[in-house]
Formats: sequence, structure tokens, C-alpha cells
Amino acid sequence: MSTKGSCMCGDIKYEYTGEPAVTALCHCTDCQKWTGAAYTSNAVVPRENFKVTSGSPKTWDVKGASGKSNKHFFCGQCGSSLYTELEAMPDVTCVKAGGLDGGAASLGGKIGVEFYTKDRVGYLQGVEGAKQEPQFG
Repeated sequence: MSTKGSCMCGDIKYEYTGEPAVTALCHCTDCQKWTGAAYTSNAVVPRENFKVTSGSPKTWDVKGASGKSNKHFFCGQCGSSLYTELEAMPDVTCVKAGGLDGGAASLGGKIGVEFYTKDRVGYLQGVEGAKQEPQFG
């Protein structure tokens, strides 16, 4: 099974095979700033199962709370957030679910974990059944 996605303008296309290792929401302030939203929704997939199939994303690195680098990939044309690669999690890619095609942004209707719940905005509640982590890990 292959899940495909793209940026808003279509310059960058990507896909991953198989099921995500986990589906996650991240409420950290870096994710809030990067997306201009209250949180990011993510399909966390084995890095070996992910590939960019068209275009060349731009990157921007930031030091995460772990002290390690978080590499953000985005479209240089339209600015869409695409995915992150975290030095703290070298074997996975965190694909931003909003860019997934064919309804896959819903992540199958199931969120496995919410990270940085300490930074969750006050008008949101935890997702029922999802593990709640005040920070990462």
C-alpha cells in the first residue's frame, strides 16, 4: 500500500509505503509556529519507506527541546509544511498529515499519541484513547 501527498502548489510530491508506525499530534510551540496552527498531525513512518517523488524541498533546522536538531522540510514555492526528520528519532519521518491525498489526512480516524500536551492550547481537549505525553518521550 502506498500513501501519496504533495504541497499545495504541487511542486513537491512524496509517498510512503505501509502503515505508519504511529499517528501523532504534536502540540509543541515549534510545531505551532511552523504551521501557524494549534498543533501538527503526523503519520510517523519508517524513513526507509518514505521518498520524495517530485521536486526538491527546502529545509530549515531548529534545535528541539531534546537539544538535538529537528529538520523541517517545506515547499520553497508555496511554503507548505511537508515533513520533519528529527535527530532524536533517526529511523522515522514525521509526515504532516494535512498534505496527504485522498482523505489520508484523517489518519484513519485514530491518533495513537499526543506529544507536548503541556503546550496544548486551552480550547482543545485530549483525543480519547490517545496516549497523552506532556513532552516528547
